[in-house]
Amino acid sequence: MPSPSVATTGYPWPIETARLDNGLRVVVSSDRTAPVVCVNLWYDVGSRHEPAGQTGFAHLFEHLMFEGSVHVAKTEHMKLVQGSGGSLNATTNPDRTNYFETMPSEHLELALWLEADRMGGLVPALTQETLDNQREVVKNERRQRYENVPYGDAWLRLLPLLYPPGHPYHHATIGSMEDLNAADLATFQAFHTLYYAPNNAVLTVVGDTDAETVFGLAQKYFGSLPAKPDIPPAPDGTLAGGLTEPARETVVGAVPAARIYLSHRTHPFGTPGYDAATVLATVLGSGRGSRLYQRLADGKRIAQPDYIGAYGVDLAHAPAPVIVTATVKDGVAVEDLEAGLGEVLDSLVDEPVTEAELDRAKALLTTSWWRGLSTVGGRADTLGRYATQFGDPARAGERLGGWLAVTAADVTQAAAELFTPESRVTLTYLPEQTEETA
Repeated sequence: MPSPSVATTGYPWPIETARLDNGLRVVVSSDRTAPVVCVNLWYDVGSRHEPAGQTGFAHLFEHLMFEGSVHVAKTEHMKLVQGSGGSLNATTNPDRTNYFETMPSEHLELALWLEADRMGGLVPALTQETLDNQREVVKNERRQRYENVPYGDAWLRLLPLLYPPGHPYHHATIGSMEDLNAADLATFQAFHTLYYAPNNAVLTVVGDTDAETVFGLAQKYFGSLPAKPDIPPAPDGTLAGGLTEPARETVVGAVPAARIYLSHRTHPFGTPGYDAATVLATVLGSGRGSRLYQRLADGKRIAQPDYIGAYGVDLAHAPAPVIVTATVKDGVAVEDLEAGLGEVLDSLVDEPVTEAELDRAKALLTTSWWRGLSTVGGRADTLGRYATQFGDPARAGERLGGWLAVTAADVTQAAAELFTPESRVTLTYLPEQTEETA
């Protein structure tokens, strides 16, 4: 195995990295504060990698990876981790899938063995019964989280408005019922074989251990897994130009009150442009001191105070969206709320951000950043992200500095560039009219 490298960075914990001969990147950050470790695996496969007809595959594999592998019986992965005093989970988004366990450090080897076994040994253990069962679980998740709750399908509707057909971000991670129903066992097995390979993954371990121990165990359990030489690149997320005219959709459904989502594409996560957009969104819509809250909830009193805000969605491989949302107060016309939202967005250009607003936004972002890094799990996920998406876990040390470097002029410029009426996507939910409301 190649000699490890040690990162020199503003990130306040040590970072050591190595790469196995099969391409697996290993990241270790030692912290002896408490006798726990987090093992986190980032696979460079998410919904943006899914070809037409296979939407939802990456997310379904998040479920299938807990259903047994060659040496681990169905449901045993979870029992072994929890029985050793650990916790575990997994998540999928457009850019990646990750799996993670936080364990007492004495059980580090168990966690690594479990992850290696399902990386290299899921396909032989995958049965039609398991696939059918988890397919139904995912379909039920879609119903519960997206289809049968008020406003639940907003993200599913916004993505096609923001990104054209064929774009890797055009469809949501949950996928379509039709695609989930249509795929057979062989297709799912081929998907795993293609993407779940050591040279398409980053293994990050943070906590009460040392790099030498982790590198040795990684070699022991992952080193014999073969690399996959022909992993296809993800579809190109480049957008030729921007939206040249507004996009709009209105949904009438079982919602308690009218709600509006305004969205604009900005810059990819990890760029200075997205740093400015992140500060802009924080000024605009984070908490009671934000412009949206001050002007539309406290001021004009046309928006419900508990349902107003703005945030960016951290997508790394195409211009990421900033989403502004508000719900009308009783007796307020939805048109008045939309006009009010537009006025607040315009104010970021006409009334430049004050130093007080800028300081508040940076304080909120700083608190959020350190809260995310306060656990070994948060640090492992952050380092895995930067290793996967930018090739260097030490680049995590740039993020807070990037936000703090944003000036009031940067925010004004970002608002003028990004919040143009012709590039605006508007999604409006209206309640169904009943005899009482009529």
